[in-house]
Amino acid sequence: MENLAELKLLKKGAEASLYVADWHDRRVVFKLRHPKKYRPEDLDNQIRTYRTIHEPQLMNEAKKAGVPTPKIFHVDPKNALIIMEFIEGSQVKIVLESMAKMEREELCLKIGSLIGKLHTHGVVHGDLTTSNMILNAEGRVVFVDFGLGEKTLELEAKGVDLHLMKRALQSTHYEVADECFGNIINGYSLVLGKDGAKSVLEKISEIEKRGRYVAERKQDA
Repeated sequence: MENLAELKLLKKGAEASLYVADWHDRRVVFKLRHPKKYRPEDLDNQIRTYRTIHEPQLMNEAKKAGVPTPKIFHVDPKNALIIMEFIEGSQVKIVLESMAKMEREELCLKIGSLIGKLHTHGVVHGDLTTSNMILNAEGRVVFVDFGLGEKTLELEAKGVDLHLMKRALQSTHYEVADECFGNIINGYSLVLGKDGAKSVLEKISEIEKRGRYVAERKQDA
């Protein structure tokens, strides 16, 4: 494995660190999953190995669904390392609010359509935030970080996925959150159809009611 001390740290997360490097004449990202000291070592190794193998598989499934993701160049389960394409562009988180309204609407419709393609193909991202979407110079949106994703067609999982997207917009882009989420759902509906999207929206509403119920019970305790 490369000497990570010589690489440029791009992002340090709770589950993994991302490093940028030039590797075999390519600009790449090294994604390294950290050991977790609070977990038994054998269990920790199993989880990190599974996620290291599973994430590229999900990214490949996303590509089959027509959703852009980084190319995978190397997977090293033993060291919990993935080497993937570095995507040139800006996080949607950075550019969303500075866009003109029509441009933002178009982007959110596109994002909703891509989420719809994932869900139709049975891929749940697991961490749908504007930090995990890269907008490149050609206007293409690339989804990254499928580390918490899963392969499922369950309505509950789709609802949780979009509920997380809604919460992320409310916390990071609160001034345009309703506008953006509405357009994301419009784009989503173009793929799943009105009835399919309605079922997921009803599930989101159910999830939100559960959350309020739990919060109220805690206050009353």
